Amino acid sequence: MDQSLIRNFCIIAHIDHGKSTLADRLMELTGAVRSDEISEQMLDSMDLERERGITIKAKAIRLNYKAKDGKIYRLNLIDTPGHVDFSYEVSRTLAACEGAVLVIDATQGIQAQTLSNVYIAMDHNLEIIPAMNKIDLQGSEPERVLQEISAVLGFKKEEVLLMSAKTGVGVPELLEQIVQRIPPPQGDNALPLRALIFDSHYDVYKGVIAHIRVVDGSITKGTRLHLMGSGTDMEILETGYFVPKPYPASELSAGDVGYIATGLKSVGECRVGDTITTVANGATELLLGYDPPKPMIFAGIYPTQPEDYLELREAIEKLSLNDASLTFEPEFSPILGNGFRCGLLGLLHLDIVCERLEREFSLSLVVTVPGVKYLVTKTNGQKITVINPAELPEPSGIAIMEEPWVKISIITPSLFIGALMDLTRESEGIYKHTEYMGQFTTGGELGQRVRLEYEMPLRSMLATFYDQLKSRSRGYASLDHEFIGYRETKLIKLEILVNGVTVDAFSRIVPPDKAHDIGKAMVVRLKKSIPRQLFQVPLQAAIGGHVVAREDISAKRKDVLAKCYGGDITRKRKLLEQQKEGKKKMKSIGKVEIPKEAFLDVLKLNQE
Repeated sequence: MDQSLIRNFCIIAHIDHGKSTLADRLMELTGAVRSDEISEQMLDSMDLERERGITIKAKAIRLNYKAKDGKIYRLNLIDTPGHVDFSYEVSRTLAACEGAVLVIDATQGIQAQTLSNVYIAMDHNLEIIPAMNKIDLQGSEPERVLQEISAVLGFKKEEVLLMSAKTGVGVPELLEQIVQRIPPPQGDNALPLRALIFDSHYDVYKGVIAHIRVVDGSITKGTRLHLMGSGTDMEILETGYFVPKPYPASELSAGDVGYIATGLKSVGECRVGDTITTVANGATELLLGYDPPKPMIFAGIYPTQPEDYLELREAIEKLSLNDASLTFEPEFSPILGNGFRCGLLGLLHLDIVCERLEREFSLSLVVTVPGVKYLVTKTNGQKITVINPAELPEPSGIAIMEEPWVKISIITPSLFIGALMDLTRESEGIYKHTEYMGQFTTGGELGQRVRLEYEMPLRSMLATFYDQLKSRSRGYASLDHEFIGYRETKLIKLEILVNGVTVDAFSRIVPPDKAHDIGKAMVVRLKKSIPRQLFQVPLQAAIGGHVVAREDISAKRKDVLAKCYGGDITRKRKLLEQQKEGKKKMKSIGKVEIPKEAFLDVLKLNQE
């Protein structure tokens, strides 16, 4: 097809602003699916995506649209994830497009992730079409949001399309704007092949299916290809595009968006952001700086029943076939048994992985407290990476310790500035900048919208920071964060002992001045969660050999005197002494079973 009739674009927005609903309307209006086949969130194929109203994996679809000028245009739409955890996928997706439709909720206005995505789109020099969605809702404030878009993003009010993706109002006008304003691709079929991978998934029969944008050259079935970033060679089993189901095609040319079946056995060999070229006479320059997505947090995942370990291993291996950003390695815990230490992009990613393992593979799991990766230089000069708190050396053996920091952006009504500044200060945040963005509501009850910029340790966000943010702002604040590097720090390992045995699943790396408070809160919570035994169970929080907090679970008492009706008191004393000796023996050899709920309670610590 003539490249002048091709338009490659994506939809970007904050989470839950209507990206997937708009994609449904575009498919319906262009005839990609019949009206009787259309359902809500058609591009969100996973049950989790539909239930939570979020997009987890990017999707691509080819639409044919007859414009008012009588020409038929090929619109390649890519629906991107909206959550900050998947920002790497968003950036690669934007690199595959020439334009972006920026969707802003008419009831909420500009949110943190909106700004983040706009900045990424501007960095890629995309043509941005601003569109205000949900104008049909009773709580919508189009005038206020138009002023905000104009003041913060610099678009003129007449440039902003007003629409309702749910009812279809304004969507035909958006299609015309896409055709008129987004430039066609500028690739050359005569040049050596260069194609960008912006997503991939695993198919049992065809191996890894790579979603690609062809920039230069063309691809046909049977071509020998080379991945320039990872160095992998492969032979193409099939080429095609999505409508929205896979549809085989004989060739993908410059400017096209589609897929190739590679036959590879793991998405780890075909990562997002890599550049594809031919083995013979291939290109020499990468399309983008290839940078594999790096895990930001780490958590231990264990089966509730030890005999389910092999099923868990098989389930994680299958899940990793479709998720290249999930890393895992075997791990053993004296209390929990065999499990895996998993690397993930963020807390939402952890939540989704655990829920998919439990749903799709019928597993019952125990998840340890999430942590981050620390860089430690020991006093002998050796440099190590610490992921599991149990691996942290003693304080006397550490010369330098570094932890990851992030830059956070909070958009909130000015009414909640004080509460959120207190929260960030409690979380060791360093204030950087305040920006006023315009009035929040017509009546002015909540004041102006304000953007607060802070820098803070990533570990401070892993407990309940996001929940506290929503709680203190009554749900009005939004959050975005970006990794900025490692900084020197002083932290210590806090261990929890149950009946004198260290439970490494509860271990945390914490600031020295917060060790007592965190340890006290953990043992108090565990006292409520662990059932009483026939002997007293001490719960201790310790730093090295020094106990900083302690609680005791009192013993259950069996009434050994129940059958003694009267008689000599010495008989009763003898029975009580025997019970006392039995409890001593039981305590010395007894094992405390820690229920799954106890681990979940510690994860939710301080959430109330």
